[in-house]
Amino acid sequence: MDSGACLLSLLVALSTVSHIRSEPILRLPSEKAISSDYCDSWRLAVETNNAGAWERVPVNCVNFVAEYMTGGRYRRDCDVVGNLSLAFARSVRLVGDGRDAWVFDIDETLLSNVPYYEETGFGFEIFNETSFNNWVNLAAAPALPANLILYNELKELGFRIFLLTGRSEYQRNATEANLLLSGYRNWERLILRRSSDQGKSATIYKSEKREELESEGYRIRGSSGDQWSDLWGYAVAERSFKLPNPMYYIP
Repeated sequence: MDSGACLLSLLVALSTVSHIRSEPILRLPSEKAISSDYCDSWRLAVETNNAGAWERVPVNCVNFVAEYMTGGRYRRDCDVVGNLSLAFARSVRLVGDGRDAWVFDIDETLLSNVPYYEETGFGFEIFNETSFNNWVNLAAAPALPANLILYNELKELGFRIFLLTGRSEYQRNATEANLLLSGYRNWERLILRRSSDQGKSATIYKSEKREELESEGYRIRGSSGDQWSDLWGYAVAERSFKLPNPMYYIP
């Protein structure tokens, strides 16, 4: 083959490759129009924070999320996280001075708001602060069984328990009542947002509160939450454990 023919063949090949590469290998649906076939993958992206900030569950995934949250799979996933948390806690050598701490979030960590979200589309409806506050005032959220077990085991091991929630100070009475009715006892401190904390992202607010605990001499050995913003930031725990939650995102 002469040089002209070789050049022509090369140009044809490059043109073919260019044409192929111009077509996407896989067309993933947008968040607003996710096929139900992708809902489990969407949930994985949410849990790993690959989905980034999002406002509500895609319409085609509402039934998937409802089935996940009310079926045995959510319970089993929480059990796995609880068991891993407990295994770590048992491996910690406590100093014995009462300063080894574990920090818990409350909503979707110690208490489950699934009964509320059953009435509001499992995260499809945009969050309504008024209706959620009315739900909080009922003090009717059940305990998450895995973390109730973990909570009680941590107390037996000698950890000091701190509850760090995004709920506001005016909800203290309802929150304490709900915790007690659900089986939680003898926490060291319940930390809620004060007026000076309003407007802060959860990451900043919770980091500040953890830093305050550290300044008091506490060693935050473990932390449990359903949002990455419960766990990230600074003054983080020695080990953090995230519970599943495909219903909402809090930055």
